[in-house]
Amino acid sequence: MLYDSILARSFSKHEQKKFKYGALIGLFVIALSFCTVLKPYLAPLPAALNLRVPMDIGLKKLMVKDTVSFQLTFKNTSSSQLLITNATMNNSEQMVKDSLPNKKIEPSYCSTTQRSEFCDIKDDIRIEASSGTVFISSSEAAGINNRSWIIRPYARKADSTAMNWVRKWAVKSVTNRQELPKCTQNHGVPAILFSNGGYAGNHFHDFTDIIVPLYLTSRQFNGEVQFLVTNKKYDWIDKFRELLQKLSNHDIIDVDQENDIGKVHCFRGGIIGLKAHDQKELIIDPSKSSYTMTDFKQFLRSCYSLQKSTAITINNKESKKKMPRLLIISRKRTRTFTNASKIARMARRLGFKVVVAEADMRLSRFARIVNSCDVLLGVHGAGLANIVFLPENAVFIQVVPIAVEWLARDYFEEPSKAMKLRYLEYKIKAEESTLIQQYPIDHQVVRDPSSILKMGWSAFKSLYLDKQNVQLDLNRFGGTLLKALELLHQ
Repeated sequence: MLYDSILARSFSKHEQKKFKYGALIGLFVIALSFCTVLKPYLAPLPAALNLRVPMDIGLKKLMVKDTVSFQLTFKNTSSSQLLITNATMNNSEQMVKDSLPNKKIEPSYCSTTQRSEFCDIKDDIRIEASSGTVFISSSEAAGINNRSWIIRPYARKADSTAMNWVRKWAVKSVTNRQELPKCTQNHGVPAILFSNGGYAGNHFHDFTDIIVPLYLTSRQFNGEVQFLVTNKKYDWIDKFRELLQKLSNHDIIDVDQENDIGKVHCFRGGIIGLKAHDQKELIIDPSKSSYTMTDFKQFLRSCYSLQKSTAITINNKESKKKMPRLLIISRKRTRTFTNASKIARMARRLGFKVVVAEADMRLSRFARIVNSCDVLLGVHGAGLANIVFLPENAVFIQVVPIAVEWLARDYFEEPSKAMKLRYLEYKIKAEESTLIQQYPIDHQVVRDPSSILKMGWSAFKSLYLDKQNVQLDLNRFGGTLLKALELLHQ
């Protein structure tokens, strides 16, 4: 061979023998090092690991992070498959399992629903406002040390505009107690941390995004719970003071003002965020909660000392003695009744005792006015959220302006039925909208509102919610009031 002839010419026989022995020893050392250091897997390779991950987590992505820079992003699919073929990926496989959405990690639980994200924590927690961090002290949560979740404690998580106004909080699990910040103030009760951001200040959103979820979250504690508010609005707290004091026996903490470095509030567990299980507005799903909208309305009656539990039932004897009360909710700026006084006169002639009021007074006073009535009439708008104060079997008449049928259905028609109210709807004709004073009746604004919606929410809102008032056709609307009287006879 060529190699042997070159070797013979270059070295003596003795040198050739030494070279071969040295090469054999070198190969042996290399093989021994490979087996010792790299530890190759010599058994038969297992079949690929096929791990199915449930992904039913609503409209947004759920992102779970840890401190070793491993991250999974789960997309909006009903199910998907994660394929792991490398049998040596034990650490990554464990991180995949730990990162499954809605996975209960004892003794704490972080979850996401269609409407909200929250952590229901049974262990001691420490809240450090300066860093926006909630520390979970847990000796049982092995394998998740330093894992953190980002929570925005406002129950409208699919609405990016609202959530942009909500402070983010990190919920961090720590198993080594030496790593926990020291308590500067101890509380002997659990905590609930929620936000006054989002659309707080709009009466409808006050109830559907905060009050109803806060009731669901806190009622179980029977008052022995501490509220911490982020993005606090003082006028909002004052507006709902009676209700908040009924849910918690303790003064509210404005957690954003607790900015002193090193100040840490310690609690016996708590809930970060608000529980809201249904995407629908102003509704409690009894299949997912131990409470119902009937329970919530009873709670409101106790908060505001509302006396009337059931609307009047008219019969021949009673009709001469007592007239049913009709509340007309007026508005000043937009979607107003331009002929409210004529509507009131017609209603009186039909046999109603009429009250006209705007929902801009103190809430406790307005709640009592609403509760005293048997029929509530109003144009679609945030003020109609006051139907929560109506007595059972009352009649609710929603006047629906041009183009807002879908909002009227989702925001008030469906919730009113869950509240055991009788619902009537009056859809105005183009001639009853003040839009025809601005646009010809065959203009796309009047004829084809869907084309305006395609331009975006701002264009739609500007026209149909901000620039439209209502002048009812009294002859046509009279039939709706007669139907309300008929329902009160039943």
